[in-house]
Amino acid sequence: MSEHFDVAVVGSGAGGGVIAGELAQRGRSVVLLEAGPHRTAADFTRWEAEATHKIWWPFRQALIDGGAGGVIGIIAGRCVGGTTTINTKVALRAHERDFAKWEDAGGLEFGPDDLAPHYDRVESALGVRERSDWERCIHTLEPGFRALGAELEPVHSYTDHNCMKCGSCLQGCPTNAGKSTMTTWIHPAWAEGKLDLRAEAPVERVLIEERNGGREATGVEYVDAAGERHSIEADAVVVAGGALNTPQLLIHSGVGNPQVGRNLGGHPVRLVYGLFDEPQDAHMVYPISSHCMEHQHDEDGGFVIEAATIQDPIGFAITLEDENGPMWGEPLVEAARQYRHWTGVLAMANDENNGAVVVEEDGGERFDAHFEPSEQKRIDDALDFSRRAIEAAGATRVLWSGLASTHVQGSCRMGSDPERSVVDGHGESHDVKRLFVGDSSVIPRTLSVNPSLTIMALADRLAQHLDEDPNGYLESRGAKTTAVAW
Repeated sequence: MSEHFDVAVVGSGAGGGVIAGELAQRGRSVVLLEAGPHRTAADFTRWEAEATHKIWWPFRQALIDGGAGGVIGIIAGRCVGGTTTINTKVALRAHERDFAKWEDAGGLEFGPDDLAPHYDRVESALGVRERSDWERCIHTLEPGFRALGAELEPVHSYTDHNCMKCGSCLQGCPTNAGKSTMTTWIHPAWAEGKLDLRAEAPVERVLIEERNGGREATGVEYVDAAGERHSIEADAVVVAGGALNTPQLLIHSGVGNPQVGRNLGGHPVRLVYGLFDEPQDAHMVYPISSHCMEHQHDEDGGFVIEAATIQDPIGFAITLEDENGPMWGEPLVEAARQYRHWTGVLAMANDENNGAVVVEEDGGERFDAHFEPSEQKRIDDALDFSRRAIEAAGATRVLWSGLASTHVQGSCRMGSDPERSVVDGHGESHDVKRLFVGDSSVIPRTLSVNPSLTIMALADRLAQHLDEDPNGYLESRGAKTTAVAW
């Protein structure tokens, strides 16, 4: 016999974790299904290989122009809390110019005022604070930016004062100083018995039926850790598996909107490293403590530089490049031996959502990317500026990584025009009632900043909408309590 919930939420990251926690605290019956394991601070150690195996999604790549233009490596969390468990917690609001792009993309009239109260709520819940507690590696780079007429500014992040600047963010925070949806929204509701959390429970499809002259979501089907299949009935379903997984689940579930999987944005980044005579120990810091916003907007260059950062030794060694391409042999060994003397920046460029998530005929996944000349120029200019700033700071050598992303967005675009979008302004499918999308895939155009805070604000907004229940989807359920005040 199927279980029944007010809302079934698929995915526990920046979108799903907020939605599930908020609705549970508001008294709704919620089941939260996460494909990955439930790991906590007690499990997190700075063991790079273990973390990438146990709490990251298996490494994925987007092929640029079929592979002819290279690849973009994609990093994401596969655990309770999703990528918020393994990211660097940078907290930036979308700019007014970002919202203007949204309207052009999907016809959605949406601006800063629409999200302001939701930004306020999530920032309060996360305890967002300024990180001006810079270490040597950032002070080393700062003069280089000034020499180019730019400034490094402190970032705001969702970390508290238990942060020991150990550099373990990408392996999960061992002190819970780095906030995530797990620690901030999921655990409080779960510990109080208000939220049904099921980890290692990948959802295979959304259940959809013909009802009331149209199609409606009625629940989900998932597989547990023992391999047994289960069905759950729900009055509303929220898919929040991320911009790569959500469109695949919708396609496998029979949502036929041709926009599903299109308009994928990669937000391409490179890590650019400088070698200095003195040790920098850039691996023992809060990884992103500062940023340069001089070129944030397209007309100013279309890229943001964040500092200081360096990958852990394995990631550092396997991604190093120079003018001749990927490094190998003795030059690579020598660069790796000097690990403590390198410090770096993350160069993040704006893109225009020309990628796609494709489900192959055999059910396999494929991720496509394409950059117009204007996009490629931003990527190249970000690398060039980073090199010049690092050299101006006194580096004796500069190396860099290939393209990567942790900020994929836009594959189930939100908009008022069903011909150009997948969901409406509240995240509900244009094609299937009671089916909502609540993650980065709804962002109509790639933001010019780290997207996690905006994903959480959109999720808070969707949770409020579902709880207010203007369509009467949840009216048949029991009484609910007043929303918790963070």
